[in-house]
Amino acid sequence: MRKAWIGALAIVLAAGFAVTSRAQELTQADKDKAFQYLESTKKGVQDATRGLSEAQWNFKATPERWSVAQVVEHIAAAEDMLRGITIEKVMVAPAVPDRDVKHIDEMVVTMVTDRSHKADAPEPLRPVNRFGSPADALKHFVDSRALTEDFLKKTPDLRAHAVDSPLGQKLDAYEWVLFIAAHSERHTKQINEVKADPNFPKQ
Repeated sequence: MRKAWIGALAIVLAAGFAVTSRAQELTQADKDKAFQYLESTKKGVQDATRGLSEAQWNFKATPERWSVAQVVEHIAAAEDMLRGITIEKVMVAPAVPDRDVKHIDEMVVTMVTDRSHKADAPEPLRPVNRFGSPADALKHFVDSRALTEDFLKKTPDLRAHAVDSPLGQKLDAYEWVLFIAAHSERHTKQINEVKADPNFPKQ
């Protein structure tokens, strides 16, 4: 009887472990959701900057505020840096078990896109006209976003590793992809704030 009880307990524990493991796996639906978020936020940047004149690209509400051109440069540079961190740091980091990934996924999008909390860009991501023109910065962003999407589609085990993040939580590679998309959404809001300034050029 005791052996049978131990055997049954082992089966229950194994089943529970399997459920936990499956919960940490990334489904195709998860990947599709992230891909659509990457696509929609790319379109958001493109729509917010479509048809801008040189004066509109370069308008600054105050000397210390960024222009639309500077914001787009920052978005493009950050896409490269964040994807690089994900590939070079996150994917080789140790596993972090027992994470509430659904909660953290949602937290990433909510916190990163919240413009009520301001943050200074790190020095390597400050605008310096590294792409030469707003059009080239926008093209670089679109090309870089394609690489991010390719990484999402082709990389297995996006939940298998996690590293510390500016959000105070360890993020896995999938959550860093969400971070990338949310980052561009955050700064699309910034672009729209610049355009809403009463002194923004009419053309």
